[in-house]
Amino acid sequence: MVNGQIETTCDTLLRELQHIWDEVGESDAERDHMLLQLEQECLQVYRRKVDQASNAKASLQRALADSEAELASLISRLGDRPSLDRSEVRVGNLREQLSAIQPQLDELRKKQEDRMRQFVDVKARIEQITAEILGLVQNDVSTYSPVSEDDLSLKRLDDYHSQLQALQREKNERLHKVLDYVGTIHDLCAVLGMDFFKAVTEVHPSLDDSSSVQSKSISNDTLDKLARTVTSLRQEKKQRIKKLQELGTSLIEMWSLMDTPPEEQQLFQHVTCLLSMSEDEVCVQQALALDNIEQAEVEVERLDTLKASKTKELVMKKQEELDEIYRQAHMHPDLISMNNKIMAAIDSGTFDPAELLASMDLQISEAKEEASSRREIMEKVEKWMSACEEENWLDDYSRDQNRYSATRGAHLNLKRAERARVTVNKLPALVESLVAKARLWEEEHGLSFLYDGLILL
Repeated sequence: MVNGQIETTCDTLLRELQHIWDEVGESDAERDHMLLQLEQECLQVYRRKVDQASNAKASLQRALADSEAELASLISRLGDRPSLDRSEVRVGNLREQLSAIQPQLDELRKKQEDRMRQFVDVKARIEQITAEILGLVQNDVSTYSPVSEDDLSLKRLDDYHSQLQALQREKNERLHKVLDYVGTIHDLCAVLGMDFFKAVTEVHPSLDDSSSVQSKSISNDTLDKLARTVTSLRQEKKQRIKKLQELGTSLIEMWSLMDTPPEEQQLFQHVTCLLSMSEDEVCVQQALALDNIEQAEVEVERLDTLKASKTKELVMKKQEELDEIYRQAHMHPDLISMNNKIMAAIDSGTFDPAELLASMDLQISEAKEEASSRREIMEKVEKWMSACEEENWLDDYSRDQNRYSATRGAHLNLKRAERARVTVNKLPALVESLVAKARLWEEEHGLSFLYDGLILL
C-alpha cells in the first residue's frame, strides 16, 4: 500500500514536472539530463538508507555478541548454570534474540553485584581479624585488598566463609586467653598490692577494664607480653611469700624467746599465718603488699635489738635453774667459766638465741637426768650424814654427867638418845649399802661419783 502510494506520487510529480517543462519549453536534452540527475539522487538516498540499515544490523550483531560474551563471562565467574539454553536464545531476528538474552543478563549482573558485596564483606572481616591477630591497625575498609572478579563462585565464597569461621574461632580462643591472663593479673595485683591498671595498660592500652571485650588486643605480641607479665608477677608473689615466711619465722622465734604477749603477736597474724599456706592458697587482697613486708621487717629489727638483753635475762634464769639442780644434787661443774663463755658469746652478737637456749635446755635436761641417776645414792648419803650427826650427838650426850638429872627437858633428850642408838646401829648396813650403790653407779657411768667436787668413796 505504501509502495503504491509512493509510485502514484512519483508519477504525479513526474507528469507535473513534464507539464512545467512543456510550458517552459525545455529541450529534450535538458529534460534527459534532469531526469538522469533525479535518478542518481534517488539512488544515493537508497544507498544511504541501505548503509544505515547495514550499520544498524552490525550494531545489533555486536551488541548480541557482546551480550553473549558477557553472559558467558558472568556464568563463568558466578559458576551458575544459564536459565536459558543457547538454542533458545538464537531463535528469531536479532532484536528478538537480544531481547531474549537481556533479562538473564540483567539478572546475572545483579547477582554479580550482590555476590561481589558478599565477597567484599567476608574478605574485609577476614583481613580485619587477621590484622587483629598480627597486631596491625585496619580501621578503614578502603585499606583492604580488592576482591578479584575472576572467580565469584559460591564454592569460593564458601571457602572464604570457612576461613572466616576458622579465624573467628581463633579470635575467640585468643580473646579467652587474653581475658584469662587479665583476670590472673588482676588477682595477682590484688594480692601483691600493685596497680592493676598500670600493669595491663603497659602491655596494651586496650586491656583497660573500661574497654569493650571486642576491642581488646589479641595479637601474638600482646599474648606474649601478658604471659611474661603473669610469670613475672607469680615470681614476685613467690619471692614475697618466701620473704614474709622468713620474717614470720623470725617473729615467732623471737616472740617465743621474749615471751611476747598474745595481743602484740596478733598485730602480725597476717604474716605468721602465711607459714602454713601454699602459694596458691595466698589469695587475700594486700596480703603480700610491700607495706606488710616493711612493717614486718621493722618489727623484726626492733625485736632483734631487744634480743641480746632478753637473751641474757633468759640465759641467767636457765643458768640459775641449772645451778639449783647442781646444788641440790651436790654436783660441782665449772659454772663460772661456763657463764663467762655464754655471756661473751651474747655480747659479741655472734650467736643464735634459739641455739643458745636450746643448748641451755639440753644442759638442764642432762643435769636433771644425771641428778635423777644420783637420787637414790644422795638419799642414802643424806641418811648417812644424818646418822653421823646423831652419832656425834650421842657421843656428846654419853659424856654428859648430868644427863640423868631432873632438869627440864631431860626426858626428851633421853628419848632422842634411844632413837639415836637405833639409827647408829643401822650405820654399818647403811654405809655398806651406800658403798655398793656408789660402786654400781661408777661402773655404769665409767667415772667416779663426786659429792661437792670430792670423790664420795
